[in-house]
Amino acid sequence: MPAVKSAVENLSPTRVKLTVEVPSEELQPHVDAALKSIGDQIQVPGFRKGKVPARIIEQRVGKGAVIQEAVNEALPEFFGKAVDETEIDPIGQPEVDITEVPMTDEENLKFTVEVDVRPEVVLPDYDGLQIQVDNLEVTDADVQEKLTELRERFGTLVGVDRTAENGDFVSIDLRAEAAGEEVDSVEGVSYEVGSGNMLEGIDEALLGMSKGETKNFSAPLAGGDQAGTVADCTVTVQSVKVRELPEVDDEFAQMASEFDTAAELREDVAKQAEQAKKFEQGIQARDKVLEHLLENTDIAIPEGIVETEVHNHLEQESRLEDDEHRAEVDEQTRKALKTQFLLDAIGKAEEVEVGQPELIEYLMMQAQQYGMEPNQFAQMLDQQGQVEGMVGEVARRKALAAALDKATIVDADGNAVDLEEITPGGDDGADEVVEDESAEASETTEDEQA
Repeated sequence: MPAVKSAVENLSPTRVKLTVEVPSEELQPHVDAALKSIGDQIQVPGFRKGKVPARIIEQRVGKGAVIQEAVNEALPEFFGKAVDETEIDPIGQPEVDITEVPMTDEENLKFTVEVDVRPEVVLPDYDGLQIQVDNLEVTDADVQEKLTELRERFGTLVGVDRTAENGDFVSIDLRAEAAGEEVDSVEGVSYEVGSGNMLEGIDEALLGMSKGETKNFSAPLAGGDQAGTVADCTVTVQSVKVRELPEVDDEFAQMASEFDTAAELREDVAKQAEQAKKFEQGIQARDKVLEHLLENTDIAIPEGIVETEVHNHLEQESRLEDDEHRAEVDEQTRKALKTQFLLDAIGKAEEVEVGQPELIEYLMMQAQQYGMEPNQFAQMLDQQGQVEGMVGEVARRKALAAALDKATIVDADGNAVDLEEITPGGDDGADEVVEDESAEASETTEDEQA
């Protein structure tokens, strides 16, 4: 049987044009399927439904309609064969132009496809790359900060008879309305003044308020269908409280830890502070390795992917006319794509493979981040077709860890930094710091690159 013929023309480093010719014999099974599908839908007097002869169907709906349905159904298959034959790596949505439709058995189907492709990446030599990080310095302030975090976990809130200040905890009723209609309202919500994790402007409104006092302010809504809409907000303070922290003594040590004395607890906290500083060194090393590779690798970026991703992002935020924000999103998208292509190339060079245990670990970590049960999160990924994207993200993390493993890390004094010390117990330190890697690169819509 004659095979599909295809030729590829490079339009740019990231875009190609495929010219595809499909012999009529290859298309015929799809024509037969189209005839059956149409025959199952139409009613012709004298014939049972589904038993109408092909020639009668063509007379009723026209041969052109049959061929058109067959072509539409067959295009993904023939595009796939052309991709395999030409060995291109397409990303994004293909643009198809049918140039010849076969109306007789002697004619062939011809079409062209323009599509973005993954760029070729020539990696710089990163084996033995030397990266400098900050010196390991643990101060009394660092230890005290860790102790304060522990004390806050066991602190108690005590009511005070004064106006609210930064750091106070207030119980509030909050109501928001837009265009005269209530958008949301909550009662008895606890909030730390100055934390900045609620509506914009609420911290300024709460400062100086007393128990029972009400104040109005305006703020853009942060989520929902009306995100960005400026709402009229009313906040009422029910109570003002301060957090009282326990003293660090032997009794506290026994309550808050496995230790019997405050001295033992302080010693352990000092070790934790040192470990945290080592982890910061690892994060700094990771970021510097990635930044060095990005700066020293020429990677062409598919403009079509960038344009689509930026448009979708701004459309979701209802900010299509915000040129300043568009420039920011455009820059972020380009860096995210370049990072993906770079790490994918490293993964290929390092022959990175992703095992099921690694996928499960990543899935559980992501499920926890989104506040979902792991099985439910896995089902959601499967339904949305994002499993392949998750595999790609895990592979990129492993690729970055592989590059970090090959680097030589020193501090500002020239002393070698051993990332293995970050994870006492034998785990790979490079893997550990990469687990903390921001998912920025994966934010680019995976569907755009399927």
